[in-house]
Amino acid sequence: MKLNLLNTKQGLIPVYDDDFEEKKKLKLGEVYRSNIVLFRNYEFHKKFFALINCAFEYLSEEQTERLGGDNKFGRDNFRKEMLKAAGVSNTYYSVVRNELVVEAKSIAFDKMDNAEFQDVYDAVKNAIFRTVLYGISEDEFNRNLINF
Repeated sequence: MKLNLLNTKQGLIPVYDDDFEEKKKLKLGEVYRSNIVLFRNYEFHKKFFALINCAFEYLSEEQTERLGGDNKFGRDNFRKEMLKAAGVSNTYYSVVRNELVVEAKSIAFDKMDNAEFQDVYDAVKNAIFRTVLYGISEDEFNRNLINF
């Protein structure tokens, strides 16, 4: 079980509703062990997905269909492709396919800290402008990004 907790004078308290629901599962009076790590900025994490979703809207219908359609699957494929284009990836040799395979790295909260995630965000934003938004100004894009 993982909980996001805020440290207060009264002790650690759950941050989000899901965290509160998980904490309710713990029995009062029992002793638990935890591994405390600094939680990555959730709002910035949401901003990353807003960046992806906004850029996805700039794709042509043909590009959208090639990625799997205008749905969660297509957007997830787009996110992975932008991570790979930004160099946020792992490359390995597939014996089965007899070729090099490039996979996007995970951006899960427990996989990187805030500073590393900032680097990922910047690299992905640059990749988006290089591959998808090459004719769009950053000001125009940022005006649209606010809506996501």
